[in-house]
Amino acid sequence: MCLQLQQSGSEAEQAARSAKGWRDSRVGERNPPEKGQMMKTAAKALLALSAAAVLATPILAQRRGGERLPPECREEIMKLCGNDRTQIRTCLREKYAELSEGCAAQLRERMQERRGAGDGAGMGARMGQYGSGKVSSTVVYGEHLRQQVDVYTPDDAVGDAPLVVFIHGGGWQIGNRSLVQAKPQHFKDQGYVFASAGYRLLPDAPVEQQAADIGAALRALRGQAESGGFDPDKIVLMGHSAGAHLAALVATDPQYAGDAFAAIKGVVLLDGAGYDVAEAAARPSMELPTLYKDVFGTDPARQKALSPITHVGGKDAAHWLALYVAERPGSKAQSEALAGALAKVGKDARAVAITGTDHGRMNRELGTEAGKAQTEAVDAFLKRVFG
Repeated sequence: MCLQLQQSGSEAEQAARSAKGWRDSRVGERNPPEKGQMMKTAAKALLALSAAAVLATPILAQRRGGERLPPECREEIMKLCGNDRTQIRTCLREKYAELSEGCAAQLRERMQERRGAGDGAGMGARMGQYGSGKVSSTVVYGEHLRQQVDVYTPDDAVGDAPLVVFIHGGGWQIGNRSLVQAKPQHFKDQGYVFASAGYRLLPDAPVEQQAADIGAALRALRGQAESGGFDPDKIVLMGHSAGAHLAALVATDPQYAGDAFAAIKGVVLLDGAGYDVAEAAARPSMELPTLYKDVFGTDPARQKALSPITHVGGKDAAHWLALYVAERPGSKAQSEALAGALAKVGKDARAVAITGTDHGRMNRELGTEAGKAQTEAVDAFLKRVFG
């Protein structure tokens, strides 16, 4: 079933603060927190990102009810653009790419909320390098609102185009499928069908269920291949941040994708750092040091089961490209370790450093001139995979 639906939400792994103390009771951890406390703590993490407004008229204006952008985001904007509110809007159009991923996500969400009044749509258009294009169809694969996939099909697709499936990031807790920036139009221009998969998030769904959602989305997409204009057996998974972890997990552990696993011909990972969960949780230099323990728990068996590197050597996808920000030691170590392990078992796997960018820009500038390095790397990889 294909539907056109409206979506909402936000992203930004670096702003993620997972529900501390959350544990998946199904894995037998001791003394799990009360359900109400889990929900309360998780809600704080999400509200900090989703209940914000903008700080000067109209970009920085206060919302009804007095909610505003978080102080750190307001401070970042004023540091970037100064205190002259008459100039902030123009400044943000010119320097939008310099914002942190967290603050940029807040502004994008605010623009989406204001589109009904026309303001957000206008500003979004003026930030044209991030325009995503029109959704061609939406595939619904479950009952939850997030269990949907937006499909962007080139006008001239005749049924044999490869499919690029994107998995958004957000610390396994926030984000949504609509924040795709320039990727849909770029990949359509290259002759691919592009899809962005939504999936359930913490605290509603632990990581196991998130990976299962991606697998279910792949199966549903393959069932719509004819109407979507793509070849159901030519799929590349692409994920950013937490989405990179999920892409790698689904492409190394066949239990999640099931009979769709063989269709995964390649994987593109954008600055992920969770391919070996135990190592990530123990690394002193890792950003948000409690994130991995909060999301994956402390049970070694569970951490191992949810680590893509654990499953290397089984039925892995054949082709891999792991891009990482050169200045992020955690991402570098994890990307090189995963690519090295895959190469040892005969897979085409490469870890490539991207300089002059950061964690958020690696993703949102893909498909633009500002993101030329990662764009060229991904384009060359896709040509190699699909010939």
